[in-house]
Amino acid sequence: MAKKRASKVRAEFRKHHDARTRKKDFTSQASQLDGLDVETAGERMSGKGSLTRRRTLIGAQTADEASGVSILREVDPEKCRPGRVLSVHGLSCRVADDSGIVFRCATRGILKSISTDQRQLVAAGDRVQFQPIAEREGVIERVEPRTQVLSRTSRNKRHVIAANVDQLLIVGSAAEPYLKPNLIDRFLVSAEASGIRPIICINKIDLIDPAELVPLVGVYSQMGYPTFLVSVHRRINLDSLRKLFRGRQTAVAGQSGVGKSSLLNAIDDSLKLRVAEVSAENQKGRHTTTAASLIPFGDGWLVDTPGIRQFQLWDVAPEEVEGYFRDLRPYVSLCRYPDCTHIDEEDCAVKGAVADGRLDLRRYESYVHLFQGDMV
Repeated sequence: MAKKRASKVRAEFRKHHDARTRKKDFTSQASQLDGLDVETAGERMSGKGSLTRRRTLIGAQTADEASGVSILREVDPEKCRPGRVLSVHGLSCRVADDSGIVFRCATRGILKSISTDQRQLVAAGDRVQFQPIAEREGVIERVEPRTQVLSRTSRNKRHVIAANVDQLLIVGSAAEPYLKPNLIDRFLVSAEASGIRPIICINKIDLIDPAELVPLVGVYSQMGYPTFLVSVHRRINLDSLRKLFRGRQTAVAGQSGVGKSSLLNAIDDSLKLRVAEVSAENQKGRHTTTAASLIPFGDGWLVDTPGIRQFQLWDVAPEEVEGYFRDLRPYVSLCRYPDCTHIDEEDCAVKGAVADGRLDLRRYESYVHLFQGDMV
């Protein structure tokens, strides 16, 4: 029987991967270039051999719904086992195998050297193949293709907050810190772009008159977004949220201080996640969750994410923003110009809907900020 041939794929590596150290300083000793070996010089010019940025790997190239094309290294099934990344801490991460045993794993160096637009190769929620090398220690050999991903732009790179999530719980607070509807809109656009089901939760309603939130809740509810007014302190609407988490992998996100960890503690008192008070001086939350963590919850998972103060969309062009605003969609095709930006043009159906009160003014202003690339 013929031996099965392993498939090969060319992978792009980082610029300084496997770079060769110069033996001499040719900048200060230019005269020595005359004696440079011709074969060596040709190698540097062609970029072949150990100096190339492309290498052949044993594995496969697959389409990844969430991150384009993935390079899947071939692994030995007798040595590796499947796992799920619980959290990432610098150069190591916690990985749980199918039996629930947690390993502290490093990532194989060749994976970290592959050129990518991501800040980190591995994120909470990733499914991986890892090789145990010692008691409760291992090495990640392969990251499996992702489905829905919650990510943002950070330092011109893609910051994957959580991978393989079914739904996103967007948590805001009615007060302390004050509510940021525009930040909620950014999370909604990111969820729409990634195919994640968004759920809106406004916490700390015991600090204000809930009637003040009725117009905002009405706008989101009319668009079909499940919206909950919650109080962890008075345990209002917690049971309704708890039901939504069953059998799903849910990422919990929002700005610092809105009570994400407190909310999860109230839903499951066995979690005992760290919490902190909001600063009385500037009404900004203090970071208690420093890394996204995957937490088992019945037959599902919860992803507790660090609080953020700014959320810049990843891989969403300005022209695409209108398509992710559910309330703008019915009017877009009615504009006079097919490439209407809905900002400066005449005979714009979107602006007409705002003027007539059929489209919420605040939502329209939020769209304009996103289209123009303004930060929240």
